[in-house]
Amino acid sequence: MKIVIAGAGSIGFHLAKLLEKENQDITLIDNNAEVLEGVANKLDVMTLHGNATSIDILREAEVSKANLFIAVTTSQETNLLTAILAKQKGAKRTIARVNNPEFLNDSQKSYFATIGIDHIISPNHLAANEIKRLIERVSLTDIFDFENGKISVAGFTIDGDSPLVGRPISSINEGQKKFEYRGVALLRNHTTIIPKNHTILQKGDHLYLSIKSENVDNVLPFLGRQKQDVKKVMIVGDTTLALATAVNLQKNYHVTLVVKNKNIANQFLNVLDKTLVIIGDPGSKDLLEQEGLAHMDAFIAVTPNTEINILSSLLAEDSGVYKTIALVNNEVYTHISQNIGIDTIINKKLIAANNIFRYVRKGHIKAIATLHGVNAEIIEFEITKDNHVTRKTLGELNLRVSSIIIAGVIRGEDSIIPGRDFILRKGDKVIVFALPESIKHVESYFM
Repeated sequence: MKIVIAGAGSIGFHLAKLLEKENQDITLIDNNAEVLEGVANKLDVMTLHGNATSIDILREAEVSKANLFIAVTTSQETNLLTAILAKQKGAKRTIARVNNPEFLNDSQKSYFATIGIDHIISPNHLAANEIKRLIERVSLTDIFDFENGKISVAGFTIDGDSPLVGRPISSINEGQKKFEYRGVALLRNHTTIIPKNHTILQKGDHLYLSIKSENVDNVLPFLGRQKQDVKKVMIVGDTTLALATAVNLQKNYHVTLVVKNKNIANQFLNVLDKTLVIIGDPGSKDLLEQEGLAHMDAFIAVTPNTEINILSSLLAEDSGVYKTIALVNNEVYTHISQNIGIDTIINKKLIAANNIFRYVRKGHIKAIATLHGVNAEIIEFEITKDNHVTRKTLGELNLRVSSIIIAGVIRGEDSIIPGRDFILRKGDKVIVFALPESIKHVESYFM
């Protein structure tokens, strides 16, 4: 597949890095020669210096042969114009990154489709929605919903208070009303393990389960945690993501937003009608404590500074805040969140890249998720025709059981955690967990 990416910033670079592993034909365009030189030193991709809105640059990039054109520069206007031009020059599919939330309305997206932009994405919108899901399921470290929540993949930390320490995964619903679940992945000391029912859990393990959404809360007592009601939320940051998060949460929670810049605070007040906006330094321990940090149920740090986000979240944790979420820009932090005492770390570029990446994978893909710190993917495929996967039980299919797990199946309105005797059907949506070495094997089943 030939893929052209306009913009070598954090999202463009991460996409190129992911795609390089797939042996795709990638061209990366940017008007910053120094940035491109850094990319060329790290990745085996073609780089092209110039303005992506230039017809000559697009011609040099051979967009007429591109299967996919992705515009993810920092300029919304550049992305929209570049995607339109690429489509006119023959690119088969185009994606543009935007900041304006109005562009995500169905009517707006339909309009953009008529002028050559097939898909619109907003990293801030995607990250704000993920934060909202995490606040709604505050006892979890991660939550990924498939088909509007029919099946969830949920992350839990096994801490010292959990009765699961020293017990197998199969004991999760012992002595309770039985519910279906499957161990999908286990992160232990930065190593990804495909768990079995007999796998013994240890303190500090991070366990991911696929489970029907209505049963997620049933797992909490086994973790030594009870369901927590969230009423008060503090957000720090004068970013667009901070504003989008406050907009998402202010209807259902008492939200306090700490903003450093007075002018930005005034702009936010024009949008926020139920949020208390405080002007002050989000890195100030005294200010946060003065504004009631110890009485908050959740703390969300989304400043532009990763270190401030981490340190303020650790302060919130130390103050007794039940749930902490920190935005990071450095991928290294994404892999160590639970080890440094923060419940959840989010990374906008990873969220956006995963959203885009489904257009690269083969097969009829509905969604892709990457678990924090886990070197694997969860992919939701749709079976659009009868083939070899619908003629055998899951046990009879030649799946690599050491690196592939069928985490769940959605059949109409039913959500199923399938066993070995289960047979897939046309129309099923299948949620598959796979380690990198097995991705192509999985794709061959669902093409």
